[in-house]
Amino acid sequence: MKIGILGTGVVGQSLGRGFAGRGHDVMIGSRDPGSGKLDEWVAQSGGRGSAGTFAQAAAFGELLVLATSWAGTENAIRLAEPQNFEGKVVIDVTNPLDSSSGAPRLALGWSDSGGEQVQRWLPGAKVVKAFNIITAGAMVDPDYPCGPPTMFIAGDDEGAVRQVSGICTGFGWEVVEIGGLEGARLLEPLAMLWILHGFRTGQWTHAFKLLRK
Repeated sequence: MKIGILGTGVVGQSLGRGFAGRGHDVMIGSRDPGSGKLDEWVAQSGGRGSAGTFAQAAAFGELLVLATSWAGTENAIRLAEPQNFEGKVVIDVTNPLDSSSGAPRLALGWSDSGGEQVQRWLPGAKVVKAFNIITAGAMVDPDYPCGPPTMFIAGDDEGAVRQVSGICTGFGWEVVEIGGLEGARLLEPLAMLWILHGFRTGQWTHAFKLLRK
């Protein structure tokens, strides 16, 4: 499968390595693909990775991953050209964080979410919220002594949710589907809990696990 990723940071690169390592072809899109920022990632992708513009990556991918900072998300979508998202599954990894006053806080919440905003920007796409509650380095093949951590995901399209659930499972996660995309209103505050614990402890490798009796 061809995967298009918007965002050149550690999140996009980590997920890109995961997809490439499982035999998928991956293009990471950015404003300036010639900047050299992705040269090392491409070189280490085993011939499966490439760099392009946002629009090239969005057109290339049969499945798309949105891994931009929240402040740049709307512009990245505009540059990627929304028609390139039509009919495609979009994994929304973003968190709507506002750090303008220092410590990050949620820019949206209670009655809205970043995931729902992304869906409004991309009405023809099938948006699924996933991978927003864990550090980039543990997104693929998470290794914890208590076993696989839990990835909570949410989306309105059942087929898209099943596909993303399979991706998460293939990356080494236990998956819990929490329902429609409105569930992003819960997952994004859960990411804030993860972030606050990281600031308090100085550790950024923690993960959530749903326990059952």
